[in-house]
Amino acid sequence: MAELGIGIGWRPEIAQAVEELPGVDWVEVVAENICAGHLPDSLTRLRERGVRVVPHGVSLGLGGADRPDPARLAELAAKAEALGSPLVTEHIAFVRAGGPLTASPALEAGHLLPVPRTWDALDVLCENVRIAQEALPVPLALENIAALVSWPGEELSEGRFLAELVERTGVRLLIDVANLHTNHVNRGEDPARALAELPVEAIAYVHVAGGEERDGVWHDTHAHPVPRQVLDVLADLASRISPPGVLLERDDDFPPAQELASELTGIAETVRTATARRTQDAHRPLLVGAGARVSGGPMPAPADTAPDDVTPDITPDDVAPAARPAPRPGARERVGLAQAALLSALVAGTPAPEGFDARRLRVQSRALIAKRAAVVAKVAPELKEILGAEYRPAFFAYAASRPMPGSYRREALDFAEHLLVAGRPSDQEARRRLTHWWQDRVGARPPGRAARLVRAARSVLAGR
Repeated sequence: MAELGIGIGWRPEIAQAVEELPGVDWVEVVAENICAGHLPDSLTRLRERGVRVVPHGVSLGLGGADRPDPARLAELAAKAEALGSPLVTEHIAFVRAGGPLTASPALEAGHLLPVPRTWDALDVLCENVRIAQEALPVPLALENIAALVSWPGEELSEGRFLAELVERTGVRLLIDVANLHTNHVNRGEDPARALAELPVEAIAYVHVAGGEERDGVWHDTHAHPVPRQVLDVLADLASRISPPGVLLERDDDFPPAQELASELTGIAETVRTATARRTQDAHRPLLVGAGARVSGGPMPAPADTAPDDVTPDITPDDVAPAARPAPRPGARERVGLAQAALLSALVAGTPAPEGFDARRLRVQSRALIAKRAAVVAKVAPELKEILGAEYRPAFFAYAASRPMPGSYRREALDFAEHLLVAGRPSDQEARRRLTHWWQDRVGARPPGRAARLVRAARSVLAGR
């Protein structure tokens, strides 16, 4: 895998700052935010300077029960080629559920959700990854995600799950050390154990990001400075292997350029210090017994090691990956039903599936709504400007039991329509402006008679 160096996530809000930051070797761009045939000028200038650009996908849902959408794969492939990227990245997550596979309504999460660490889910994920690998022109790397909830009945640890995935598919890993810290706080998982179990030699690069703790839950916000705890996990990883690349993610509340530069410096220094310590340790003589010295080589086996002719007990987790069928009959259906039940509880208000922490599901549900509200505010900033302080509570009330539609632009229109039908906002001038905004965006064709009657009724409601 190519050496990338120190990078930063490219976002339109900080495009100029990214171009001017010293020491940036490469950037990562959210794949869904660009078009292959019309790249942002800033990315073009960076490429002309020799800065590598890696597309980072968020919508494939490779951990979902359905096979990857060929159209989404084709779009991602086109963006990788347009950017001349050395690789593309995505997530070990599901983002939608339901539909024909489960004979239930199709639901969108609007965000990344964790897959159960079970053999069924691993079977499905591996087949989906192989389909994606065949469709992409460059290598694929997958990211571990942060989670607020734990699946009941999981059969593998995170590190073992990732190791099995790499063994079966040869996929690269994008290790997010901030997500390892998030899962430590929220799910009690030890980052050191995960790093010890996963194949570090498969790491393509590393993500570093900030977050905050609220009410005992760590929120991976990408809108706060990188905390010491996350840098400690990065140091642990760098003490095991030199990561080919390390990237700072920031998605909101962007600080001044000098603060971004300071964070990049801190990240680089953390990696350098851990790497130097690892190098020193590799050359330090080992002490064996009472004063005996060796200068390398394997340590002698302990006295109680089992003889070669004794076969140890074998558990299902010890079975070689190649010996496991992929996927087993019914695996997609079983995974699909479980994911549909969870997503329905999160976005449609149905009861929590058995075994889940209902309180944590409520926290996750609100986090999903907050994510939808934030993206709608970016897609349609006029809504937040028109509604002011009423925007967030109004959106939460609207989305509490309404699954996300097919796109955020559709969601913005549906939200505005919901408010107008309810005679809101209460301020007459704001309602008039919202009515005009909605009318300007619904449909390209002239409305028919029924639509005109509906709009006339809404105009009356809006006090025009």
